[in-house]
Amino acid sequence: MTIEQRHPSPPPDTASPPGPGTVAPGDGSAPLLRNQDFQALWSSRFLAGLGKESGEVAYPLLMLTLAGSAAEAGFVGAAQVATTMVAAVLGGSLADRVNRRAVLLVCDLGRLLLLVAFAGTLIGGHATVPVVVAVAVMSSALMGVSNPVAMAAIKQLVPPAQMADAAAQNQIRFFTTTTLGPPVAGFLFSLGRAYPFLAEAVLYLVSGALTLRIRRPMQARLDGAERMSLHGAVRGFALLARDPILRPMLAWIVCFNLAFTQTGAFLALIATADDRGASHFVVGLTVSLAGTGGLVGALAAGVVVRQVRPSAIFLFTAWSAPVCALALLVAPGVLSLGLIVGFVFAAVPSVNAVFYSYVATSVPDRYQGRALGAVTFMALLSQPVGIVAVGLLFDLAGPILVFLMMAVVSALAALLTLGPTMRDLPRPEEIARR
Repeated sequence: MTIEQRHPSPPPDTASPPGPGTVAPGDGSAPLLRNQDFQALWSSRFLAGLGKESGEVAYPLLMLTLAGSAAEAGFVGAAQVATTMVAAVLGGSLADRVNRRAVLLVCDLGRLLLLVAFAGTLIGGHATVPVVVAVAVMSSALMGVSNPVAMAAIKQLVPPAQMADAAAQNQIRFFTTTTLGPPVAGFLFSLGRAYPFLAEAVLYLVSGALTLRIRRPMQARLDGAERMSLHGAVRGFALLARDPILRPMLAWIVCFNLAFTQTGAFLALIATADDRGASHFVVGLTVSLAGTGGLVGALAAGVVVRQVRPSAIFLFTAWSAPVCALALLVAPGVLSLGLIVGFVFAAVPSVNAVFYSYVATSVPDRYQGRALGAVTFMALLSQPVGIVAVGLLFDLAGPILVFLMMAVVSALAALLTLGPTMRDLPRPEEIARR
């Protein structure tokens, strides 16, 4: 690798020392489940993610109710993704310069207050399309800032030998929330428009409380005060561009997300199910089936990344996507659509676990936040285009053209996996030893 691996000592007086049962990050002998600090962070991000995933269904349902247009719902989703992209770069820069715990707490509190106020607006009957867009964008900004901060903290809470296991457990968290969030949101929305957002606010309250339980420092000692600057903020992009492994992997991810972004796929499922007369609960269940596929893949990711070559993982994921997109063209009913998308999502956790293990083992802690912010930005770069395209194509020609577009784009993206680097990827632990 071109990036030197360093292990700075933790800063003094930034957190309490490890207590009984708390595993120090340098000790890989104890099981990851006994690492109380990592599990507290994991649980906090689980609840925050559950709130975010419920919003992935609640906002489109609300937009379809207020505006009756899949295109407008798609524009809201695109605005959320674009906001998350920019906020992730800021969050990554903050993660390397300020107290990571404080940033997480401020973001959770901000979303709590925002959603309580929004729920009050819905209850009072004063919600309009501009208000929904504003709330969705502000919530996405806070999520975008907090994500790279939380991810950067993992390097300080987990020993290198358990980094792949931690990445796999994070995939379980993500896809569990993807599975649980949509049906819960659909059920709550059927009770009243404000209920999904009130429930989301409560989740952020508990998430913040769990963050306070993390006792170890969440970042390494900073090598002197580094001022915020544009050059420093974009340092993560330079690290990714110079890395011979992360660069081609991320190029494929950007192109893959143009076709199978989560928000875009969910919008296609929601709009298709709504067009076929499905109830709100069935809409949520269909999206949940897609998330279930991801959850199954996440549960297996720990074994997969240890037993299967990284190149095989990427090749399988890349080439199964266009095949599944073609299957969506002929699938009957509504629930079958969720099952097919779920098959694609089942392969994604192993890809993510391998990729984030590469980032954790290759990039020093002082650049972790900026590298992860750049990863988030690049991974989301193509998603607004894909989301808007789903909405526009659906309004113009219905689901057939949408699914055909997904098949063509994902097939073109898969061509990027045929290069020599992607066909002969080393294992993440081999990178850590270099």
